Amino acid sequence: MKVISVVKYLFTIIGLAMLVGAFFAYKNSHDFVAEAIHTNGTVVELISSRSSDSISYRPVVEFKTKEGDLIEFTSSTGSNPPSYSRGDAVEVLYLESYPDKAEINSFFSLWGLSTILGGMGAVFFLVGFLIILFGGLKNKKRKYLLERGYPVKAVFQSAEINGSLSVNGRNPYQIYAQWKNPATNELHLFKSENIWFDPSDHISQEEITVFIEKDNPKKYYVDISFLPKLAN
Repeated sequence: MKVISVVKYLFTIIGLAMLVGAFFAYKNSHDFVAEAIHTNGTVVELISSRSSDSISYRPVVEFKTKEGDLIEFTSSTGSNPPSYSRGDAVEVLYLESYPDKAEINSFFSLWGLSTILGGMGAVFFLVGFLIILFGGLKNKKRKYLLERGYPVKAVFQSAEINGSLSVNGRNPYQIYAQWKNPATNELHLFKSENIWFDPSDHISQEEITVFIEKDNPKKYYVDISFLPKLAN
């Protein structure tokens, strides 16, 4: 289905973009920490920031540079409940050339952005990559069975909705057919890949071709090439 094809590439691209953003955020923090001067500061105020569904509190910190200048800055990160109270002593990192661009020396203030972007980027990329990988392996298996598989005639049983998969509120169909192996007298049940329309009206034959691995009928592909193609 076209939606799944778009989603897999979209997730992969978004994941890669987030991972690149995480790298640059990490590098910026790393370079900042390497050059920063350490000093002590005091939380003088808490500023509330309201989003659509929550409120966070960011500490305002006051500190003196080694030259004795009094600097005040607002932390780039906030939390709810607040991580600090007015009057709390905190360790401050600042650049000598830009003392107003300071940060509290805490993990989340320094590495929070790169951690969040890296975690979300890894999830998005992994989901997209796994969908692409699964599709590639599935296509490889189908090509192999069509070229080298042993064709058998399976008796058509039904076309049923696959309730385990839903895209935009729609469920695909699968064709079910069965075949009795004359060599072992075992009955094998086959099901087709997902079909994004009801194929019932397009199945006139009683038998459907299934390509199996000759020594392992559990590896098979139900040939649905006789069905019409779904228009985009």
